[in-house]
Amino acid sequence: MAYDKELTAAIKAASLAARLCRKVQKGLVESDVRSKSGRRHQSPVTVADYGSQALVSFVLQQEFPGEFSLIAEEDSNDLRKDGAGAIVERITELVNDFLTSDGSYNVALSPEDVLKAIDSGKSEGGSQGRHWVLDPVDGTKGFVRGDQYAVALALLDRGKVVLGVLACPNLPLTSTGVADPHCRKDEVGCLFFAEVGGGTYMQPLDSSSAVKVQVSGVENPEEASFFESYEAAHSMHDLSSLIAQKLGVKAAPIRMDSQVKYGALSRGDGSIYLRFPRDGYREKIWDHAAGTIVVTEAGGVVTDAEGNPLDFSRGRYLDLNTGIVVSNHKLMPLVLNAVRASLEEKSL
Repeated sequence: MAYDKELTAAIKAASLAARLCRKVQKGLVESDVRSKSGRRHQSPVTVADYGSQALVSFVLQQEFPGEFSLIAEEDSNDLRKDGAGAIVERITELVNDFLTSDGSYNVALSPEDVLKAIDSGKSEGGSQGRHWVLDPVDGTKGFVRGDQYAVALALLDRGKVVLGVLACPNLPLTSTGVADPHCRKDEVGCLFFAEVGGGTYMQPLDSSSAVKVQVSGVENPEEASFFESYEAAHSMHDLSSLIAQKLGVKAAPIRMDSQVKYGALSRGDGSIYLRFPRDGYREKIWDHAAGTIVVTEAGGVVTDAEGNPLDFSRGRYLDLNTGIVVSNHKLMPLVLNAVRASLEEKSL
């Protein structure tokens, strides 16, 4: 395939970052969580967000030194302020520990090296060239609660998503809907990866035994289940409920943080994912790029509320009309009809 080298590097980078995040989450202490400055709504950021971004950035720059462009969520502004020295040292120690454990790079990064790696994510993207897209800890609130989160990494080539990796450290290896007596529910940690034209695969986070996955084949909406954001601020639960009612969906919604929802949907855990943020919210491309290709290569469809494909070629934001809808090809027309009817009803 055309992006084999890039996919191998992306899997390596995301796996390393996910292992760092897993370690931080297990021993999360209050000093590891900060609030981003200058935000209208306080948004937590942890040493895992910074460490993950520094690790992924460093690995990708080592693998592709001549043509590196990264669009990522974090920057080092808050880490360069007075009083942040201890947290920078902790991030640096974590990053170096995981680089050493990998063994590919005989290097010890300085605190300034780590800050520069974090700051390499300032690319504006666009429709020309290649750009990596990273959310180092997608679902930080879930991460802080001890719930679901993902390291989400994708590659854009001339504005199109051509590969994606979702590392989901807390997602069980087996679907929550599978009743297999041989499956242990305590086995958690999945990595999903997809390359354009190559399908979607899932493997345990700590091994490379990948299996191909497919979205659910459910055709009757009454038999469908749907995902939505855990945080009410990220999606209007009342609108999702109205859409589900119009479809005749009987199952309660599965509320989950982050792009883990895309991964779970790609292997058939549910059939529909609805995301309708509050007015004024701008969708960032790093919140959807990896998840979109993971679902579409597994046979699913991802559109805005009007049925248009998502456009990742406009820079750091998607600038959608209303929301995002994800399902399989059979259900999608029914879901979009219910979305349109519900939006009209809500606007009356």
